[in-house]
Amino acid sequence: MTFRIISQDSTTAARTGVLNTTHGDIATPAFMPVGTQAAVKTLSPEQIKRTRIQIILGNAYHLKIRPGEDVIETAGGLHRFMNWDRPILTDSGGYQIFSLAQMTKISDRAASFQSHIDGARIMLTPEDAVELQRRLGTDIAMVLDHCVGYPSERGLVEDAMRRTLLWARRSLDARRGAEQMLFAITQGGVYPELREECTRQLVGMNFDGYAVGGLSVGEPKEKTAEVVALSAALLPPDKPRYLMGVGFPEDILNAVENGIDMFDCVLPTRNARNGEAFTSTGRLKIRNSEHKVSDEPLDEECDCYCCRNFSRSYLRHLFQAGEILGLTLLTEHNVRFYAKLTAGIRAAIAKGNFAGFKKGFLAKYNAS
Repeated sequence: MTFRIISQDSTTAARTGVLNTTHGDIATPAFMPVGTQAAVKTLSPEQIKRTRIQIILGNAYHLKIRPGEDVIETAGGLHRFMNWDRPILTDSGGYQIFSLAQMTKISDRAASFQSHIDGARIMLTPEDAVELQRRLGTDIAMVLDHCVGYPSERGLVEDAMRRTLLWARRSLDARRGAEQMLFAITQGGVYPELREECTRQLVGMNFDGYAVGGLSVGEPKEKTAEVVALSAALLPPDKPRYLMGVGFPEDILNAVENGIDMFDCVLPTRNARNGEAFTSTGRLKIRNSEHKVSDEPLDEECDCYCCRNFSRSYLRHLFQAGEILGLTLLTEHNVRFYAKLTAGIRAAIAKGNFAGFKKGFLAKYNAS
C-alpha cells in the first residue's frame, strides 16, 4: 500500500495523488461518505458506486457495539459483511470521546464508554482499537485519540494532546502486519503551539498517513482554516493528509488549497434526509413551496440518477408524503455532488488552475 503525488497546482499547495490499498486505488483529493454502522444511510452499495465514490468510512466503536467484531470477522470482514468491494476507512472511536462525553471516562490507560444501546460499560484501549480494526479488515485504520470540544481551557486541551501522543505510540507498538494502513490524528485544539508540538511528534513516529482531528467541534470557521493551514504545512509531503469531519464545499476547497488530500462528513447524507440538496448554484430546500410545480431537476449540471429522471416537483411530493424514496434520491444526488466536486478539483489541479476553479465554483455556488 503506497501513496504517490501525481500533480501539484501551479500557485497553491493543492495536489493530486493516488493512494493504493488492498481494495483498490483512490485518486485524491477524495471525499468519503459516512457509513458509521456499515451502511451509508438510505443507499445500497450499488447506489453508492453509481455516484463514483471511491471509498467510504465506517466507525469501529459503533461496529464493536453492534453487531460486534466477532460477527463481522466470522462473515469474512467488513467488506464482505456489507458487500462493498472498494476501500474502507474506519475511525477508531476517538470522536465518540467528544460526542458521548457524558457517558465516557478517560484515563491514560483507556477510554471507558457506557454503551448508548444498553448501558453496558465498554473499555477501549489504544491497543484494543488497533486490534478491533484489524479484525474488521478495513484498508485504513485510525489510532484512538482524545478529542475535546470548543471552547476548552488550554490545560484540558494540552492534557488531551499528551494522551493522544501516548496512545499513538502504543497503537504503533500494537500493530500486527502491514496489510492495513494506520493513520495518526493530530490534536491541540485551536492553540497553534500545541498543534505544532503534536504534529511534529506524530510525524517523528512515521505513520502511514496523518489526519487533522479535533475540528468542527464548535470553533469558528476562521479558526478551523488557521489550524488546517498550520497543520498541513507541518505534515510530510509524501504521506496522505486527511481532514476529519469537514465539511461544506467551501471548507473542502479551502483545505485542498492548503494541501489536504482526504475528507469525510455527514453533511451530504444528513442534509439530504432533512430535505436539503447541494447544487452547483447553492443549497436548495426541496420542501419549499416554490418547487411544488417545478419541472426542473435539482441541478441542471448534475448527471446523477435523481437529476436525470425526476423533477423537483416529484421530489417535493415524496418529502411531503413521507416517502422513503425521497431520502434515497436526495442522498444519492448529494453524494454524487461531492464526488463530482472532488473530481473537478483533481482535474483543475492537474491543469495547474485550482485557484481559477475555486473562484468560479464559489461565484456560482454563492450567487443565490
